[in-house]
Amino acid sequence: MKMVVCGYCAASWRRCVVMSLRLLFLLPAGLPVRSQGESQSDNKQMDNITIRQGETLFLSCSQGDFVTHTAWLNRSSILYAGEDKWSVDSRVSLVTLNQDEFTIKIEDVDLTDEGQYICAVQTSSRPRTTSVHIIVQVPPKIVNLSKDLVVNEGSNVTLMCLANGKPEPAIGWRMLSPSDDSLSSDNEVLEIPFISRYRAGVYECTAANEIAVDTQTVELTVNYPPSVSDGRDVGVTLGQRGVLQCEADAVPEADFEWYRDDRRIFSDFDGIEIEDAGAFSKLTFFNVSEADYGNYTCVAINKLGSANTSIILYEIIEPTSSTLLQVQDGNSGTSTVFTPTCLLLIILLQLLLKF
Repeated sequence: MKMVVCGYCAASWRRCVVMSLRLLFLLPAGLPVRSQGESQSDNKQMDNITIRQGETLFLSCSQGDFVTHTAWLNRSSILYAGEDKWSVDSRVSLVTLNQDEFTIKIEDVDLTDEGQYICAVQTSSRPRTTSVHIIVQVPPKIVNLSKDLVVNEGSNVTLMCLANGKPEPAIGWRMLSPSDDSLSSDNEVLEIPFISRYRAGVYECTAANEIAVDTQTVELTVNYPPSVSDGRDVGVTLGQRGVLQCEADAVPEADFEWYRDDRRIFSDFDGIEIEDAGAFSKLTFFNVSEADYGNYTCVAINKLGSANTSIILYEIIEPTSSTLLQVQDGNSGTSTVFTPTCLLLIILLQLLLKF
């Protein structure tokens, strides 16, 4: 890379630098160019500098002896000509300018700062340039993500995740909660055909490059009709408290209805209370009567369907002091009925006969 020095513009260094740098980008690479004094320019290419977005960039070049003019440039724009700031960017400032070093800095580096930078030095004999290419790395950022979804069981589901970053981030999906390593994807799209209720949960999209990782989540809700657990029959003594319970699994949660034969039962009717709490429903009898014994049906309903189960409320007879005890003769097969008092006398008589 060569640089032309304008011999006729000694009165205006700025004009000379601008014209010289324009020629710098227009002249073919490797073409030897000399100033009017036939002095050849020296050019040095530094290694690329890689910096992360948001950091501060320091650009420095050596001066040497007999330097008359110096400038830092970004592509075709002059940032600094000596101590004079040409850039209108407030992030650009002068750090050091002396016989040995010319350093500027750019704060809060962005992707627009990427590209070629040139330090141009004019000595008493010939110009010298040092160029460096700046590469700005950008951490990944997810910019487009599927919204939270509510679908019916059996539907086909597609989750999408798009991200920006430099280097280009790798994107992947996984089922986060409940954790399921078998349900994942190594690209922007996650396909779930014929989704079941067991695939409902939280899904995580990850965008990663060598700079950082960005993650976001999508909640997937799967609706399905109710299924009701088998009812457990309940035995209750006359006059006591009895509770029938019903449990249903459904999304959205099921509404419950209770029936005796074909008649629907409502809460606070004939000493009965119905209490629903999430997936559970309770039918409570505060004082069971003879008329309460029988078969009851619990029905669970949501917008996708219904299910039911039957529960029997039956009577338990507690023994009392007047209850008759029946003893069966193993030889004859006949049985004899004794009262508790009679049975006690028989036992005492047997004990006396031993003596």
